[in-house]
Amino acid sequence: MLTISYLNRFRRDMKRMQKRGADVTLLKELLEYLVHKVTPPVKFRCHRLAGNWKDRYECHLAPDWLIIYRVTDTELILERTGTHSDLFG
Repeated sequence: MLTISYLNRFRRDMKRMQKRGADVTLLKELLEYLVHKVTPPVKFRCHRLAGNWKDRYECHLAPDWLIIYRVTDTELILERTGTHSDLFG
């Protein structure tokens, strides 16, 4: 089982998403899969990123709510969360 680490940027992003009314239970559901190293269901549309974001993964919690993370041998590091325009715009 992986331990979860949150970057400060992720914490700020998460506060912003909660103010927007994002359903946090979706994040909890996804994290259950990730910390146990189980492939999440297709509904999360998880995939590896490229370019400046290489070595990181992205999952869709909702149509316009993303989470970006990376995995080490012992840790799940949550880096960013938000809409497409928040993260890439």
